Amino acid sequence: MSLADAFTAVFVSLGAFFFFAGWVGLVRFPDALSRLHALSKADNLGLGLVVIGLLPQASWPFGTLKLIALWLVAVLVGGASAQLLAGAIHAQAAETSTGGEPGRGTEAAPGANGNDKATS
Repeated sequence: MSLADAFTAVFVSLGAFFFFAGWVGLVRFPDALSRLHALSKADNLGLGLVVIGLLPQASWPFGTLKLIALWLVAVLVGGASAQLLAGAIHAQAAETSTGGEPGRGTEAAPGANGNDKATS
């Protein structure tokens, strides 16, 4: 086993560990936002480690550039889709808490900023 093969084995194994950790977070966390956070962070790091591990095995320069481009696209798409999903979850929670009335739930409650005094 050459040094490049050992490097690949170590980094791909570390990447697989982070993929597994993301799966555990997906299964164990109680709400959708916590699951989304755990999964997106672990998957981005896991894919980065797998790509780093595969770089010594890739042909130079096009194979290496393809792997790096793949990782960058996955990070950008993963972050954007996580943001969109979190926004949809947040909007659904706000709509549910206001009884389905659009436009409600975005203004602060009376006394929330500390300036409004309750009179008796």
